[in-house]
Parts: sequence; structure tokens; C-alpha cells
Amino acid sequence: MKTLFALLAVALLVAGCVQDSVEARAKAACQDLCLTAKGTGRNLADGPCLGRLSSGLEDWVCDVAHDPRQSVDNLAENQCEAFSTGAAHHFIEVDETCSAFRAQ
Repeated sequence: MKTLFALLAVALLVAGCVQDSVEARAKAACQDLCLTAKGTGRNLADGPCLGRLSSGLEDWVCDVAHDPRQSVDNLAENQCEAFSTGAAHHFIEVDETCSAFRAQ
């Protein structure tokens, strides 16, 4: 019985580490996407959706928002459609400086 509990504890620990790793990768990918958008001169002031992430992170979207959130962040045209329709289940929010501040 102790062995079973030990195995379950290890499995939960590994699952948590894998999720943290995926979230860290998603944050980094979103920040890169944001920096690329800024580099092309894209206006990030309205909090646009920067898109769905790729390379194994397709269940994540990258969204620019204000911290704290402003009403412009809640406009449909600034939301990531893939998240609002359920095509993607996680998001990273970055501010206009491309600093990640929220993940779900």
C-alpha cells in the first residue's frame, strides 16, 4: 500500500512539473510573439489577440491586455477567438511591454 501511495505521489509531482513546464514554454512563446509584433510596429495599446501558439502549444493563445484590465481588454475584437470558442483552452496575457502577467 505504501508503494502505491508513493507511486501516486510521484505521478502527481511529475504531472505538476510537466504542466509548469508547458506554461513556462507558453509564456516564453507569447513573449516572443509579442516582441515580434512590437518589432513590426503593431499597435498593442488596444490589447489585441496576438494569436494561437504553435510548436506543441496549440491549446494556448497569446493576448495583450492591461494590468489592471481596462474596458478595451474586454472588447470582442481584442479577444482571442480560439479561446472564446473553446478551440484553445489556455491563455497567456502580456502587457504592452511583453511581460507575461497572467496564465490560465
